[in-house]
Amino acid sequence: MNGICTLANDYVFDQLVALLNSIDVILGKETPVCIYPFDQQTQRIAEEIAKRPNVFLYDDQASINRWDQFMLKAAAERMNPSKHRLYGAHRRFCAFDGPFDKFIYLDADTLVMNSLDAVFHQLDVYDFIVYDFQFKDISKIYNTKSPKLLQVFPQSRLDTEIFCSGFYGAKRGLFNSEQTDWLIENLQNGEAEILYGGAGEQPLLNYMVMKSGLKTYNFAQQLPENQKTGCSATSKHFEEQDYILYDKGNRLTYLHYIGVPPQVTQAVCAGENIDFPYRDLFLHYRYLHEPENRPNFTTTAQSYQAPATNLLTRALKKINLIK
Repeated sequence: MNGICTLANDYVFDQLVALLNSIDVILGKETPVCIYPFDQQTQRIAEEIAKRPNVFLYDDQASINRWDQFMLKAAAERMNPSKHRLYGAHRRFCAFDGPFDKFIYLDADTLVMNSLDAVFHQLDVYDFIVYDFQFKDISKIYNTKSPKLLQVFPQSRLDTEIFCSGFYGAKRGLFNSEQTDWLIENLQNGEAEILYGGAGEQPLLNYMVMKSGLKTYNFAQQLPENQKTGCSATSKHFEEQDYILYDKGNRLTYLHYIGVPPQVTQAVCAGENIDFPYRDLFLHYRYLHEPENRPNFTTTAQSYQAPATNLLTRALKKINLIK
């Protein structure tokens, strides 16, 4: 069985609902979706997906514990473990144990914009599929100042195999216990220093895929120039038609709201008029099944990129995120 995966807790509830609704519209309401729990705060999610028979929370505690321990060991090699707090972003790795033979992972702050059949099709040939342009900036993946970096990976691979961990297709079983033990051993033997230290699971996943020699495919590199599209909300030139985005006439595969913090979308959904890229598109999918609850704005919009303001503070207090 094939399916879609994401990672969430109640903190990103509004983003998750928008993603699930985009899956309903674009991929079909029967599409299986597995949500990996970022932490134990999933009560609102559980109530929401009770109405969605195709969506379920992952509850294999042995698998969750395995990846928690893997992340703790990997983090211990990169920083002072006494100062390290285990966050849940790495739990997306549970998909390698999960219910789907082939899966596509999407961050909760994404919207599906097109069929994903092409991604699943490439998984018949490749192990790991991505569609992004992270390879243009290695600095958020690896420590470019480490002399060991080019001893581990040749420049040719560093130029082509880097990816963003917000969207990828892969297969169950790529990282069994024997493989993860081997990866930790290599990190312990000094290779941890090549990882960029400020981006959690993303550098680690890149290392896991590259060190394991997985056969990868990036649509952003393989498609002809006149067919490839962007995927990030930081790109301002996308054109919208019938709640779908196009890049110079080509339909996007997905839109990733990179740089828009979840507290901003929470505040907007609570009625605060904070603007961010493609906000109306987000609100369309967020309130697809409950348009009567979509907020009505009567004040002047303020940019989400503005410095911390009383507006955002009021919004966060309103939804009990701060006191």
